[in-house]
Amino acid sequence: MKSKLSKIAIPFILMVIIELGYYSITVQHNLYGDGLNPHMGLIFASGLLLGPYGAIGAALGDITCNIIKGSPLPIPLISGFISFAVSYLSYKLWYSKFYKEEINPPILINSFSLIKFLGILLVTALIFSLLKPESIIILLDSVSGTYIDYKYFFSYFNFGFLYSIIGIWIARKWNYFCLPKLSKPHHQLFYKITFIALIILTFIFGTDELIFNEGISNISVEFTVLTILLTIMLTKPLSRKISIPDKTTSEKIMNIFLITAVITLFAIVLWFSIDTILLENEILNNESELMIILSADIYFLIFFVPSTAVLRYIENKLINPIQSLSKVKGFIHKNQKIETEGLLEIYSPYLNEKDEVGTLARNYSDLIISNNNYIENIQEIESEREKMKAELDIAKRIQQSNLPTEPIKNKSYNVFGYSKPAKEVGGDFYDYYEIDDENLAIVIGDASGKGVPAALLATTTQTLIKELLQHEKDPSTILSRVNNHIFQKNSETMFITLWLGIYNKNTNILTFSNAGHDAPLIKKDNKYEFLDENKGIVLGILEDFEFVSQKIDFIDEIILYTDGITDAFNKDNEIYGEKRLIGFFNKNTSYDNPINNLLKDIHKFTQNSEQFDDMTIVILRK
Repeated sequence: MKSKLSKIAIPFILMVIIELGYYSITVQHNLYGDGLNPHMGLIFASGLLLGPYGAIGAALGDITCNIIKGSPLPIPLISGFISFAVSYLSYKLWYSKFYKEEINPPILINSFSLIKFLGILLVTALIFSLLKPESIIILLDSVSGTYIDYKYFFSYFNFGFLYSIIGIWIARKWNYFCLPKLSKPHHQLFYKITFIALIILTFIFGTDELIFNEGISNISVEFTVLTILLTIMLTKPLSRKISIPDKTTSEKIMNIFLITAVITLFAIVLWFSIDTILLENEILNNESELMIILSADIYFLIFFVPSTAVLRYIENKLINPIQSLSKVKGFIHKNQKIETEGLLEIYSPYLNEKDEVGTLARNYSDLIISNNNYIENIQEIESEREKMKAELDIAKRIQQSNLPTEPIKNKSYNVFGYSKPAKEVGGDFYDYYEIDDENLAIVIGDASGKGVPAALLATTTQTLIKELLQHEKDPSTILSRVNNHIFQKNSETMFITLWLGIYNKNTNILTFSNAGHDAPLIKKDNKYEFLDENKGIVLGILEDFEFVSQKIDFIDEIILYTDGITDAFNKDNEIYGEKRLIGFFNKNTSYDNPINNLLKDIHKFTQNSEQFDDMTIVILRK
């Protein structure tokens, strides 16, 4: 409610100030609009910007001023109604659709909106300049002068242009527009016919009165017909969707153009005023003021019309194509191809142009094609990646299924292990199982590299060892056979380190052989140390290498691990190392299962650094 009252109050106050202010300083008091009337421009600007509330405010201000100036009571009322109706008509016409344009608030964003603005200003100026003097003539019962009064026309048109431009800039800055309430469209054809009839009859009656001096009866008929048509137009429903556009380059250019136009108009008026006063030695009066305005309009049109044509050309050839090309944003969606079908309507008008716009359109078109090809390739790669990921998940489960799932615990020994690959699958593996009633096999290996190739080599080696252990109990013999098998089929020059041991629970003898693997830790007298052994060489590099089997009396515990444990590094590129490893176990001799604590210690040391290598550990205890 407060906003509505302010929209009424602002034009009311401005109308009173301008109309009474000018009336009080004019030499010849123009009681019935004889001469220049700056306040008439507010009638158009108030309705255009503030809708019915602005029209009411302007009409009330006009009524108040006419009463103060001493006009007979019927004249202010009829004059006020005409002011309201014409003012409200400008609002109705602006929010009507004349072409394929978007319906926006009264913002001059391009040359079409400027032409629409001037057209509405011209139409309402003609209607106002015909009805206003007719109402006075009818009420005063006096026929004299020209009924379509050029004084009203020039005052309404010129000051309406000036006030509206300034008002549009202010309303745009503060978003102070009065947007209409939309309703369902009905009888659109009826209102189109009514509007056309209003324009044609205004032209006919105005032309007729310019030529012939008619009687009051004919004027009353014309006034009644036009008033009825005007009133009908005020009931026209507004059903078009309204959008408030962002500021564009076209609007910025239009603002510069209008600022130049307003300054030019002021300069021309000032020039003619000075010329009239100084050179022709005349004091400005109503007639001379109107002649100055008329002369200024003529010169202004010489500037305005060609400039508008140039502006329209720039928009058609540059601004509109760029705005059209910018609509590509609506077709872009993350990780999706751009819809070329919808863009065809945007780009096709410019693809054959031989200027910069054509080059830009063709480059955009090429870019879209390249982008779609890229997205298509990415989608194919992503599909393959997902497929590969699924296959790797299967491979991971298969590899994990080859590892022992439960520790072995009995009165003679306790054996358990852990393995975590750096990728989905890895080259580390471990195994332990009872070969027969007396012997336990324990094995740990680390294939070169990571990922699928290493996992394949590790799985092949693990399977081959298990098969050989069914017929052979000597670790060195098994390693020699595995080594030759890998060497003969090793086209990729891969290798694997491996430690194989067989523990006999009856004799308490651990027989083992090493193929280039890290020396295990062995516990004696409640202290851990590295096992003194022959390390041999890695499997798969040298054919017919003779590995060595060694035997020890197994006393307490042996810990097997891969280099992923000792080579874990932190952010300072320091490695965990064998020294920290043996130190950890010597400080933690009482753990039943120290693997989890060891992993926590490594995690603390690496400070959340990414795991670089596969990590595996196996522990055999008595």
